[in-house]
Amino acid sequence: MRTEKTIIVEGASDRKKVQEIVREPVEIICTNGTIGLSRMDELIDILEGHDVYILVDADQAGEKLRRQFIRELPEARHLYIDRVYKEVATAPYRHLASVLLGANIDVHGEFLQKDG
Repeated sequence: MRTEKTIIVEGASDRKKVQEIVREPVEIICTNGTIGLSRMDELIDILEGHDVYILVDADQAGEKLRRQFIRELPEARHLYIDRVYKEVATAPYRHLASVLLGANIDVHGEFLQKDG
């Protein structure tokens, strides 16, 4: 049985950018920032059997969300953007594509050369 890949991001702009880069079918879930206990429980049930990747901003809110996922979904794989970019949505395409490719997520090759 093939497991599905799911990437969890914070905002809609993060989701849009990741969708542009990723070449394989993945589900991208947007938390819209913080996440309540009932929503977290719901996500844990939905994500059972999936390969889960956490890709959040390199800021205080993102780190708080990441700690919550470390506690509640310890089997998830955490992807990190360079702190210099702060936000997933503003990270250069090339950087984001490299981070995703490093996690064995298939990306469109042109994004590995693309700036901005």
